[in-house]
Order: sequence, then structure tokens, then C-alpha cells
Amino acid sequence: MAEQTGDKSHDATPHRRQQAREEGQAAQSQDLASALLLLGSLLVLMFAGANLVEFAGRLLASHLGGDAWLSADRDFAIVRLTDTMRGLAGAIAPILGFAVLLGVGVHLMQVGFMVVPNKLAPDFSQINPLSGFRRIFSLTGTVRLGFGIFKIAVVGAVAFVSLYHRREELLGIALLEVPQIAMFTWSICLWTSLKIGLALLVLGILDYGYQWWNHEQDLRMTQQEVREEMRNLQGDPQVIARRKQVQRQLSMQRLSSSVPKADVVITNPTELAIAVQYEPETMNAPIVVAKGAGILAARIRKLALENGIPIIEKKPLAQALYKDVDLNQPIPDQLYAAVAEILAYVYQLKGKRVPGNR
Repeated sequence: MAEQTGDKSHDATPHRRQQAREEGQAAQSQDLASALLLLGSLLVLMFAGANLVEFAGRLLASHLGGDAWLSADRDFAIVRLTDTMRGLAGAIAPILGFAVLLGVGVHLMQVGFMVVPNKLAPDFSQINPLSGFRRIFSLTGTVRLGFGIFKIAVVGAVAFVSLYHRREELLGIALLEVPQIAMFTWSICLWTSLKIGLALLVLGILDYGYQWWNHEQDLRMTQQEVREEMRNLQGDPQVIARRKQVQRQLSMQRLSSSVPKADVVITNPTELAIAVQYEPETMNAPIVVAKGAGILAARIRKLALENGIPIIEKKPLAQALYKDVDLNQPIPDQLYAAVAEILAYVYQLKGKRVPGNR
């Protein structure tokens, strides 16, 4: 039923996931990134914001107090602007630098290192009004809208509760000196922002969970898509079956011509069969002229019986020959003694002269 209706009933394959990643599709939450960036920046301001506040205080004092500016020509303005920008850069650069590193770190934490060159090309479909309306009124757009409204409500509630608990201090702010007002304003804004950031972090984690679930649902595949992928990666199943059939036929034909040349067939006893040939006049060592497992092993044994070739059961030797020796290759030194013993036995059965040592 799933196949007929096109339901996505199969989990995404590794190839499908790799394709999605190459297209820039990955589970990520902008809300989580924004919350972590906000909290990180606030923490930096708590521990490294003193230089910025000190610079702002000196700048304010120099402009509102001190010696009067008796001349304000172009050179004077350039010097003052240069000094101001240099001081501002020194005070704000560490904060901005940390914010950039934090933003990159949050991105890598969610999706890892991912380069998508085709995303740099202009996509004019993004400015199509019809496509925009479809995105806005889609299920995803509706969910994002509802979540955005809920997020605004949560931020407003957290800010209201935080300020309401300090309402008495807010009402008495008029009685404070200017430095005290500045410190109080800084404190209340910082701690309120931290509480909002923590609330946004919780919402961001929930949003990331939803984005991951939605991404997994988008990656799911129908039965037809799985078949198409297998066909593209491995070829048409019918063609593969036909190719295997042809390969088996060719193997059988090779066995029909090579097994009759063998002097002995070593078996395992039924799973493996290795045909060994040795001609002392032309060969330095016995060679494997045919080997096979399963159906091929049965074919080798049948050909051996038809051609009067002895079949010797030697399980460890058959396993070693099948694993370590390729077709038409000589027996390795470590197996030569065992094979030579079998060949000597076969020659005695046939009444032939036993070949000498190598």
C-alpha cells in the first residue's frame, strides 16, 4: 500500500543523506544559534565590557568637559576622529571577534564543516512572489509563524517578570546620582537580557529538535525512490542478474577445459574444491588450475569423477589453497610439502613414477 500511494516509508540511505548535504540541506536552528550568540556576547560583556564602558566614559568626559575647542578645522577633526575610532576599535574588537568565533562555532556544532558552492549562485526563484506566498502559507511557514509569536510572548513575559521584581528599585531611580543610575541601568539591562537569553536557549533547543525531526521526514524515501537509487548506483537488477549468469556460464566453461588437466582435486569436503596440476618437465611447482566454492566446487568434483581424477579430502589444505593461491599460480613454499605428499600418493595409485624434489 505504501508503494502504491508513494508514502515515504523508508529511512534515508547514506547516499541520500550525502546528496542532501551536498545540496546544503542539514538540520539547523537559527533560533538556537541566535540564543547562543546572545548569551555568549552577554557573558563577554560581563567579563570584558569594562574597557568599553571605560572608553565610553572617557569619551563622554572629553566632549562634555575639559578645555574648549578653540579651533575645529579639518586637520583637527581628522585627528579627533582617528583617536576616537582607534580607541573604539581597541575596546570593541575583542567583543566582536568573540562573537564571530562563537557564530562560526555554533554553525559547526549544528551542521559541521560544509561547503556548498552552488548556494553562491543567485536563485531568482527566491524573489518569485508566488513561491514566497507558498512558503508563507505552507505548513512549515505556519509552524514558524506560530513559534515566532510564542517566542515573542515568552520574551515579553520574561522581561516583564524580571522588571516587575525590581519595580521598587525602578521607582526610586530618581533619587540616585548619575553614576548610580548608570550602574543600575547596566545591571538591570544585563540580567534581564541574560534571563531572556536563557529562555531563548530553551526555545532554540526545542526548535532544533523540531528542525531535526522535520529534516529526517524530508529525507525519508518511497519504495520507488529506493529502487531508483539502487538502480543508479548498482545498475538495473535484471542486468546484474544477467551479468552474473553469464559469469557463471563462463566459469563453468573454463572449468570444463581446465579440470581435466589436473592431477588431483583437493576438497573441503563439499564446500570447496581445488584442482591442482603438476608437470615436472615444465613446472617448477604445482599450480592451481581451477578452484571454486558451492556450485563451482560441485562442478569441479563432477568433472573430476568424469575424467578419473582422484579427489582427496584435506580440509585445512583446501581452505589455505582457496584463500591464498590464485588461478594458474604456483603453490607457495609453505604449502608445497603438503601438496607434494598428496601428489606422491596419487602417482602411486596410478602406478606412475613419483617426481623428484624441486
